Amino acid sequence: MPEGHTIHRLAARHAELFAGDKLYATSPQGRFAEGAARLTGTVLEATEAYGKHLLHHHAGELTLHVHLGLYGRFTDGAGEPPEPVGQVRLRLTSDRHWLDLRGPTACELLTPPEVAALRGRLGPDPLRADADPERAYARIRRSATPLAALLLDQAVVAGTGLIFVTEALFRSGLPPTLPGRRLGRAGWDQLWADLVALMRTAVHRGRIDTVRDAHLPEAMGRDPRVDRHGGEVYVYRRPGAPCHVCGTAVSRGQLAGRNLYWCPACQAG
Repeated sequence: MPEGHTIHRLAARHAELFAGDKLYATSPQGRFAEGAARLTGTVLEATEAYGKHLLHHHAGELTLHVHLGLYGRFTDGAGEPPEPVGQVRLRLTSDRHWLDLRGPTACELLTPPEVAALRGRLGPDPLRADADPERAYARIRRSATPLAALLLDQAVVAGTGLIFVTEALFRSGLPPTLPGRRLGRAGWDQLWADLVALMRTAVHRGRIDTVRDAHLPEAMGRDPRVDRHGGEVYVYRRPGAPCHVCGTAVSRGQLAGRNLYWCPACQAG
């Protein structure tokens, strides 16, 4: 599932393509035909990302909400759109560009109260200027739930996925199984600041890189990481490999059905 930086990049891309334009919407697949009819003829006023949720705000207080989930993806282009290929849930076109959406978990129209309710269900997003990290810490410091599970809970922190969580915990020297209530104020401030920095860098680069300069391949004389997710990381999907910092074999375990990765030495707690 795309992590939050990808959704913020999509929001910026879609604003670049369509902001201020009157749009024509269709649903070649048919599953969003009624919504597409309501969108047709409206002007896209703004786009917004909140965690893993994408919002297109149209004139007339109409908001398109998309959650890509595991299989959703967008494609776009200039000029006339091609013939639809596959299950295109939504196609948006203007005089200049086209956009196709396939396989989302959610593609729906929301009213302003429904948009407010969606935001209310989500924790602070490290990539948003209006994020209040105190909201997240207020929940974390009262909970016995493992810290990794709390950070993956979108109601606690919005937009963080397994890569950002495992890597930020490593960089902060915190074990993923640490009960939330044992995380002190200074530890939370450091962890939040690192999430903000890592996610902003990912928005800029279009991929997740988490290693510091001293641990880059060229600095260590090691081969670059080869993985479909791209980017240089410390522990994510590196079980059994030596830690870039101390050489200890990276561990893997399960938490709530998710794989976790950590260094037993650097994250001893």
